[in-house]
Amino acid sequence: MLPVLFIGHGVPTNAIESNEYTKAWKKIASSFPTPNAILCISAHWLKEGTAITAMGKPKTIHDFYGFPPELYRVHYPAPGSPEIAKSIQKSIKTVPIQLDQEWGLDHGTWSVLVHMYPHANIPVLQLSLDYELPLEKMFQLGKELAALRKKSILIIGSGNLVHNLMTMKPDAKPYLWAVQFDAFIKENIASGNYKQLLQYAQHPDAMTAHPTNDHLLPLFYILGAAGKSKPEYFCEKIEYGSVSMRSVVFR
Repeated sequence: MLPVLFIGHGVPTNAIESNEYTKAWKKIASSFPTPNAILCISAHWLKEGTAITAMGKPKTIHDFYGFPPELYRVHYPAPGSPEIAKSIQKSIKTVPIQLDQEWGLDHGTWSVLVHMYPHANIPVLQLSLDYELPLEKMFQLGKELAALRKKSILIIGSGNLVHNLMTMKPDAKPYLWAVQFDAFIKENIASGNYKQLLQYAQHPDAMTAHPTNDHLLPLFYILGAAGKSKPEYFCEKIEYGSVSMRSVVFR
């Protein structure tokens, strides 16, 4: 059975850099068998309802601006899988799943996979985030997705456990509120106290750590899919003062 991962993807330029994070992503991918397919839940696909990409050739989406030209030249030509998309659609009961032919792979997915699986020869699908879906439903949906692990489909949540772009500074040390919220997430994952995480908004630093919670939402799908698998952290740093790069694999 394959593990599930939550990856702190950070800034888009990680796609074209070799640094401690990208090396960790590559290393973690080498620690388990090559998957038959990948399902990614990215912070960057928000829509009404829940959808899954169902095209044969998903496009590479450059959903950012103001970055170096070479970043816009990166393409990740992994195939999709309409068959797997339809199978997942039929198997999920928590919410209706729409088959999407428009989206593709956004940078929350390809900026990570370009390091994990650089040959782009594994089918990749994305599952959207429904901003209106209660966290408990996201968790329950993750539980249903867990069955994919036995089919050698790798489930990845891509976001950041602390994500406040308004307070980012290039050379800033981690802000106290960022450290405290990151530690809160870490400790409750380690103890398996998912109920506490589902109530994360009660934490005094929650609104500062996530002015919008899109980068935290993928975690709840991953916690559901993780079940009783044990967590192992393979990145544990806060960048720019306010972006947690913490990543965790559940085996």
